[in-house]
Amino acid sequence: MLSVNQLKFIIITGNAGSGKSVALAALEDTGFYCVDNMPVVLLPKFVELTVDREFAAKGYAFVMDLREKDFLASYQQVVDTLRRRGYEFTILCLTADTETLVQRYSQTRRHHPLSEGKNLVASIESEKESLRQLEHAADRIIDTTKYTVHDLKAVIQAIAKDLDAEIPMRIHVMSFGFMHGIPHDADHIMDVRFLENPFFVPELKHLDGTAKQVREFILQKDQTRQFLGKYLALLDYLVPLYEKEGKAYLTIGLGCTGGHHRSVVIAQTVFEHIASPDRQALITHRDINRK
Repeated sequence: MLSVNQLKFIIITGNAGSGKSVALAALEDTGFYCVDNMPVVLLPKFVELTVDREFAAKGYAFVMDLREKDFLASYQQVVDTLRRRGYEFTILCLTADTETLVQRYSQTRRHHPLSEGKNLVASIESEKESLRQLEHAADRIIDTTKYTVHDLKAVIQAIAKDLDAEIPMRIHVMSFGFMHGIPHDADHIMDVRFLENPFFVPELKHLDGTAKQVREFILQKDQTRQFLGKYLALLDYLVPLYEKEGKAYLTIGLGCTGGHHRSVVIAQTVFEHIASPDRQALITHRDINRK
């Protein structure tokens, strides 16, 4: 039977429509026992039952949010009490911008759980305001605005893997396009739009940064080599400092105009430089398929 210190509990909260169900399904796929819309007042009892019996699960994940009217008033006291008893909780807060949430609700044709006479935009904004205090308490805020379902699943499963392997810090390297917006969950952003753009080379325009021709075009430039020498040296200096600080996750965003060419190549180069047997890294190309 697992000891108190071995049990892993994840609380997923955040905006309605931000991807909590996807996150829960991703954790279930990794071997977590998952409960949606768990009343926070029942959490201590559930934990007690878990400790008192054999249960073949890697951990336990709960979606808790404003569908429960007493959630905001009760969650902090409940979690603090359980932590004092020796239980460790990871709190993930999912969010997205209002326009994206409106679009997602329009596609599903579902009612917002906090509508109660308000229109959809007003309901979303009201929920966002109510969740401000939760964002401060969260171990990680995940902005799913630009994420596909597959992107979100990859991020959540990486978090689950970290908890299982007890890795001090996981690094997420992300390429993106400034024309599609800055990733709000990035800790460090580098603008690489100063590099020569393959978009204006006819034979390279319709390729992306994963193509050998585009990669060679960018990496063989003297300007690129000089930049990478200085930038990778900066990361070699900064990353150990973040690890020493005890940071659990570090997201590095590399941006160009559209997120198709330069940022993809530089992100891949950064990823290859950072990843090692002692330091795990994840790479995503957020806007590589966007027009």
